[in-house]
Amino acid sequence: MVIGNTVPASSRRLPEYRMIKAEQMSNGTEAGDCPAPRVACGRAVLGNLATAREREWLVTNGAGAFAAGTLAGLVSRRYHGLLVAALKPPVARTVTLVKLDARVQYGQHTFDLATNEYADGTVHPHGYRLLQDFRLDGTVPTWTWALDDALLECSIYMARQRNTTYIRYRLARSSAPLRVELDPLTAWRDYHWHQRGGQDPQWTSGDDRCEILGAGGALRLIAPGARFAADPRWHWNIRHAVEASRGLDAVEDLFRAGSFKVTLLPRGEFTFIASTEQDPPEDPAAALQSLRTHESQLLSRMPVTWPAWVRGLALAADQYVVSRKGRSPAESGSTIIAGYPWFTDWGRDTMIALPGLTLAVGRPQIARDILTTFARHVDRGVLPNRFPDGDEAPEYNTVDATLWYFQAVSRYLSATGDIALARELYPVLVDIVNWHDRGTHFNIHTADDGLLHAGETGVQLTWMDAKVDGRVITPRTGKPVEINALWHGVFRVLADVAGLLQQGDDAARWQRRAQHIEKVFGERFWNEDAGQLYDVIDTPDGRPDGSLRPNQLIACALVHPLLDRERTRRIVDTCGRALLTSYGLRSLGPDATDYIGRYRGGPVERDQAYHQGTAWAWLIGPFVRAHLRAYGNHDAARSFLAPFENLLSEACAGQYPEIFDGDAPHGPAGCFAQAWSVAEVIGTWSDVQEPPSPTQ
Repeated sequence: MVIGNTVPASSRRLPEYRMIKAEQMSNGTEAGDCPAPRVACGRAVLGNLATAREREWLVTNGAGAFAAGTLAGLVSRRYHGLLVAALKPPVARTVTLVKLDARVQYGQHTFDLATNEYADGTVHPHGYRLLQDFRLDGTVPTWTWALDDALLECSIYMARQRNTTYIRYRLARSSAPLRVELDPLTAWRDYHWHQRGGQDPQWTSGDDRCEILGAGGALRLIAPGARFAADPRWHWNIRHAVEASRGLDAVEDLFRAGSFKVTLLPRGEFTFIASTEQDPPEDPAAALQSLRTHESQLLSRMPVTWPAWVRGLALAADQYVVSRKGRSPAESGSTIIAGYPWFTDWGRDTMIALPGLTLAVGRPQIARDILTTFARHVDRGVLPNRFPDGDEAPEYNTVDATLWYFQAVSRYLSATGDIALARELYPVLVDIVNWHDRGTHFNIHTADDGLLHAGETGVQLTWMDAKVDGRVITPRTGKPVEINALWHGVFRVLADVAGLLQQGDDAARWQRRAQHIEKVFGERFWNEDAGQLYDVIDTPDGRPDGSLRPNQLIACALVHPLLDRERTRRIVDTCGRALLTSYGLRSLGPDATDYIGRYRGGPVERDQAYHQGTAWAWLIGPFVRAHLRAYGNHDAARSFLAPFENLLSEACAGQYPEIFDGDAPHGPAGCFAQAWSVAEVIGTWSDVQEPPSPTQ
């Protein structure tokens, strides 16, 4: 078949966030002319398999589903696919359409556009060699193949809030028609597992469509204007190289029910649709226009004085904000996916990322929804650490998620002055403190000196939470430094909220507790000889842990600081010389005997390195804020964020990864897209803007 040319300022305002009145908090806004930055690469990257396979792309739907892969077109992870559906948004992620391998006939030549790697290391075919360029158009990844004098483009996007992916092909330039044949390679499996071939799944087909049945659902493949030719077979032994490098099983078999064939006229286009929805998919053009309008609205909220690359991070931030559809309205609401491809929504990550992903990009209503959603899930004064992939109950093995919640509430109220939410949440915040005072999960309790103690054998409660074969790598049992800095912040936030609600006696009571903690903190955590803070005091063996770690920077960077400028400078200088990298801070000083500079190997090796030297992007935020507090130099503070501009084109297009090697050249690792990495770059950039002069 042939396709043709169809186709006001407040006294309570924090310096880092512009004031947004509560009555103005809507989810929508008029689209503005604010283009995203250019993220692109050419043949120097794409024509070299070693580089093209290491760079990745990501598309999301706002409800937990996603599509992802490598720029080379091969799948190197079990999590790569063109439709990883979230059957119980934002979880129950299911890999369905993995690849769409294309062959084209143009004139007398046939071109294989696909790239696959097999179990024995063979790579065939080599479609990446034909790629002329890749670009990220907003959030839409687009590839261009040069085929003699023809240019064929492929773009991928998803329908918002629906498990539907669109793959659009456009013949941008040619002197004759071009015939396309597409092989959809499919699975139906949990995204943490692999599929092995054997018995064919049940499937049906029509003129331009095919439906493949899976457990509890079906994958619908539709190509309007194309013709489906049945030819069921298995595609055996696809290798996932990244899984192999991580010491995991790495081979999968994919099912192909048949092929779709279509002929494109010059400047013609057609769109292939993959969906697990029961309802008919939205028209491709309408879905794309809806996405473009959404992107334009996001960008229009960003300050025009900011650099294009920072403004464009509004699009990256949006990919983590998702809808949680619970079993009841009380369990539903907005949340934040901690990272792609394997994380769900985590309490700690959500609260750290919330200011940057919502307030700094002008979306306070999303922040409000998240705060109220999590308030409904507090158990014995503790926020959930993690919402599982299935129907299991949330997990509560965290001490800091709850404390970061107070920081998020403070940021939100300072940005909006939302007294109604302050009144709603105040009883929840007070109840949290009461539970901590009398003791709650995992031996979390207020100690006799007023500091917060947490931890018991075999449980990891802080963000340094790696565990190998039942052994916690960094247990940090006792009184960790950032936990008690956050604990001090709890009472400063409560005093602020009580004052906002005109409850003077409460405000004074909370302020007295904050002042007591500040005094004890300074006396007990400061290590004068080292010019830094202890990482943990009152440990099980009674000796303070003097390891050089970045956690002390959090004490210098919170909304309510604990230390004077002199001590802050000494900490910043010490951490800057030993922990700072271009893309974040090492989790342990390189002179430590336990330091591991490369995040490599199997699960045991990687977990041992996770917090023992690996550099974390999100920690650039506490460092830069602390540096500004120590030196008051806005230009110097911003300079530490400069490397993140180029990073947008170097790992996952338009995104920031979770971690990096502690040793140079600091290669990316872990999740290829991480919420708090993006959030801390945006939020910190917002924080370090110079305040307006009195004449402005």
